[in-house]
Order: sequence, then structure tokens, then C-alpha cells
Amino acid sequence: SQEDLITPEKALADEPLCIRATGLNPFQMVTFKASLMDEKGKLFQSQAFYKADETGNVDLEQAAALGGDYVGIHPMGLFWSLKPVNSFRRLLKQDVMNSPFYIQLDLYDSFLLEDSPEVQPKASQMIERWFSGPGLQRIPIREGEIMFSIWVIDLFGGVGGLVEFRASLLASHGFGVLALAYFAYEDLPSCLLEIDLEYFEEAANMLMHHPKSGIGVISVCKGAEIGLAMAVYLEQVTATICINGTNAFHDTQCKYRDMVINPIPHQKEYTQIHVSGAISFRHIKGDPRAEVNQQSVLRVEEAQGHILFIVGEKDECLNSKAYAEQAMEQMRRHGRSNGTLLSYPGAGHLIEPPYSPLCFASWNPFISRPLLWGGDIGCHAVAQEHSWREIQKFLRRHLTPSRSKL
Repeated sequence: SQEDLITPEKALADEPLCIRATGLNPFQMVTFKASLMDEKGKLFQSQAFYKADETGNVDLEQAAALGGDYVGIHPMGLFWSLKPVNSFRRLLKQDVMNSPFYIQLDLYDSFLLEDSPEVQPKASQMIERWFSGPGLQRIPIREGEIMFSIWVIDLFGGVGGLVEFRASLLASHGFGVLALAYFAYEDLPSCLLEIDLEYFEEAANMLMHHPKSGIGVISVCKGAEIGLAMAVYLEQVTATICINGTNAFHDTQCKYRDMVINPIPHQKEYTQIHVSGAISFRHIKGDPRAEVNQQSVLRVEEAQGHILFIVGEKDECLNSKAYAEQAMEQMRRHGRSNGTLLSYPGAGHLIEPPYSPLCFASWNPFISRPLLWGGDIGCHAVAQEHSWREIQKFLRRHLTPSRSKL
């Protein structure tokens, strides 16, 4: 009888799996194919071609893919190489609490490039990838102190709305997380006209049940611009993660109490159009080093907590590595050592939890063309796996309450 292709059959989306096929002919060619339909009915697929060993087994822990959506030894390659059948779709889990992503894995005992009704898989298995662990629940913030000693605010970027998949995964690992929408959600403004830091301060104050340790922020893209400002201006924030963000305010004015920071304007004439038809905004941001833009640059040296910058060196949305290096240099010039930079060669803009498919470009609700995010598929997968471990270590190190004397 055919053993399970994959174990475990149900797991968190950031947990690795064992994939192996047995009972094949020695040295025969096989095709593994993964299929996933998202909540909007859009199909994502990947496939890879392997050769069985002398005993008729293929174990993805040891075997190298000879071709397909990736090559080489990558035990989770079928997951991070999933591609949308219709271009420019981003795989984004919306209902994180009640349903998993279902992924079907098919094993064909030959080389199979095209789907064919005549060719049936030798074995198939459906697996579940969950974004919430057993017992995870939404709780009123006021009750949060009962359950968590570490609290984190999670901010996404220019797509707006409420994005919860990263928050629910972090919560499944024992963090209290507030996924915070700040535009294009319910009664919030439909587009981001200004950033009012008091809104984010209010959220931080709601979570401040543990004055001994402060709270954390994890943020990406436009969210990381806000996250860095929170690190600078809000004393409650003592550990901040900025993924592919900037070191200054760009295009959107920021206000906080009596203070107004005018942004560096975009230079839209530097927009580039990629061969795929997607557009790259990497070059449209004004230079934070220019004299005229100095008042828009965040004074990172004033941040009291720790800051972790995570950047992809093939980010096509913005020059995140340069911005992070400028922020680190600014801290060093002022004798500060509370910044850390993790820079990933070949990684793109959307650095997400492990095994998430690379989204190279996707439609954006606010523009008429797809936006280019960038990244090389294998390097991006490495960055996601490594940075997720570092994110959790960083939050635990800087937010775990010190043991107070009883």
C-alpha cells in the first residue's frame, strides 16, 4: 500500500514537512505536483521532476529536483515555488482562524509537464496548512494581560486593509499580536492621506499591561516607515522590526501632537516598466541624503529601544538596503548600538513567513498595473526561513519581562 506522501498532514503554515515516495521502480523518473486554490478560487501550482534511488524511493530531504519550478535539494520547494496560474496574483490567507489552505500533492510515475486526462497520479494526498494553532483565539485587548507576556503590533504596507496571517502565526508561537489596520478598512480612510502617530500611540497604550518590558512592532513597506517612527517617538515601543522600509517619510505627511513632518515627494517620472508589464517604483523615492530632504529623515538615534532592519537586496519596490544602511550609519554616528541589519542577497520586497511562495509582482488596488516586488525564488525562500527565526528570537530577547523579585 502507498504510504503517506507527506507528514504531518495538518501543520502550521510555517512548519516544514517530510515528503517522500516509496515503492517506485529503481531510478525511474517521477513528477511531484502541488496545487492550491485560494479563497477567491484562484489556482496556484508547482511541479518538480525527480529520479528515484536504487531502492525505488524519493525523499525530498535528500533527493535533488532535476527540473521543474526549482532545482536542487529543497525539501519544501513545492510550497515556496507555487505560482499563480493567472499571473500577478498574490497568495494571501484572509480567514486565518477558521480554515487552512488545502494543498493537494500528486505523484506521477513519469515525466509530466502538461496536465492530461489520460494520465492519473500514482498517489495523491491533501494536506492542511493552518495559520492559527490549536486553541488560538481572538481576545478583547483589555483581557490580553491574562494570556501573553509579550505584545506586538503588526503593520502591513500600501495594500491597506486588515492583514492577519503573520499576526496569527506569531500568536501561534506564543506572542500576543495586534494586527493593526490603518487605512482602507471599515471606518478608516479609504486611502492613506496622512499618518497620525497618535492613532498608533493609542494602540500601543492599549497593550501596555506590562510596563517592565514595553511592546514590539513588526512592520513591512509603508508599515515599516510608521514602525520606525514609533520606535523614535513612542517610549512604549522597545523592540521594532522593519522589513524593507525607509528611513524617512516619503509621499505621506506625518503628524504627532504639535509636530508635523513633511514628506520627501515622489518623483514619478523615474517609474520603470519591467518586461512582464509590472511597474517598479524602486527609483521614484527622493534621496534622504539630499540637504533639501533632511527634515523628513527620521532621527533614529533618538530611539530608546532595539531596532532590527530586515532587507532584501533584490527589492524592486524601494531601495531598502540603502535606507537601512543609512539608518544604521546615523545611529553609529551618534554612538548608538541598538540597531541590527539583516541583509539577504536575492530576496525581494515581500519577505513573509517561511514557505510562502515568492510574490514577484501583483495587482495593487490603487494602481492600474501590477507592482513589481522582486526577488529570486530560491534566495527569497532562504531569507524567509532565516528571518522568521531571527524575528522570533529578537522579540523574545527584548520583550520578555525581567523576573521581578516577589
